[in-house]
This record gives sequence, C-alpha cells and structure tokens, in this order.
Amino acid sequence: MIRIAQPDDAVAIHAIYAPSVTHGVATFETVLPGVPAMRERIATRLAHYPWLVWESEGAVLAYAYASRFRDRAAYDWIAETSIYVREDAQRSGLARRLYGVLLEAMCLQGINQAVGVITLPGEPSVRLHEAMGFTPAGVWRQSGYKLGRWWDVGVWQKTLQLPADPPAPVVPFAVMRDNPALQALLAREP
Repeated sequence: MIRIAQPDDAVAIHAIYAPSVTHGVATFETVLPGVPAMRERIATRLAHYPWLVWESEGAVLAYAYASRFRDRAAYDWIAETSIYVREDAQRSGLARRLYGVLLEAMCLQGINQAVGVITLPGEPSVRLHEAMGFTPAGVWRQSGYKLGRWWDVGVWQKTLQLPADPPAPVVPFAVMRDNPALQALLAREP
C-alpha cells in the first residue's frame, strides 16, 4: 500500500537510505544523518511537499518525496523529486507505481514541473525517470566528489501540467492531506 510517511517511519527510511550514503552515489550526502534527523526531515518536508512510502506486510520497502527546487519564490511551481527503494525490493515495479503517485500528488498541489537529479551514469534511475516521462535537461560536469572521485550529475525534467497564467499558489501538502482527491489517489490499488 502507498501512504503518507509518518515520523515513525524514520527508522525504516534511514535503513533504506543508509547504503546510498555509505557506499553509493545516489546521494551526495557523505555522513549518515541518524534516525532523529531523518524523523525531523520527514516532519519538516511534509508541511510543504508529499513524502510517500510503499508499505507491504508492515514493512516500508520504498519512499519517494518532493522538495523545494530553489529558494526563490518564482520557482514555487517546480519541485525536485527523490525515490529510494530497499535493496531487496528493487526491480519489482513498485518504484514506478510509487513515483507515479508522488507525481500525481504534486500535480494536485499545483506543481507544474518535476526535476530528477541523477548521479551519472545512474542507469537504473535514468531508466525509471525516462519511463515516467522525464526528459534530459542537462548535465552538471564533475559536480560532486564522493568515494574518491568526481561525479557528473544529470538533470531530468517532467511537465506535470501546463502552467496557468497567472498561476495559483501551490497548496502546501499539510493543507491538502485530507483532500478527497489525494485520499482517492492513495486508496487506489497499486
């Protein structure tokens, strides 16, 4: 089932995230944040953006969230997306379904564009993003140093909906948590 993350999911989310920090490059974070910090991240991000988890038989197998793309107000209608899947649940198809629900929730908020930032070559992530309709938007060369080398980062972009002119304000996720359209989206069989 797909549901909104809760601060109590921090232990499971931290465990899914840890391999990417300690020996992967899906994130450029180099020090594990700890469960209390992860709990705070979940609570803080949910005020403005969706953070969703895929739960099966009481276990969190994956999570996906949106976050602010840039601090300037003119960027309010674009958000960066991230998804992490537990190693033993990868290549099961759940990432596409979870990511799809995340993108639809963002659309309900009034967000027009999603951006995925991928450490290259990042073939599984590139395949996922392109399967979800993202298109390449550029490469930041040698932009991160981790695990003893420099890494390029690719940017993928997806239009979620055509922007209104002028646009309505984006609805904070905390305000729309009980929105019937969001509840119907989450209740759909994955």
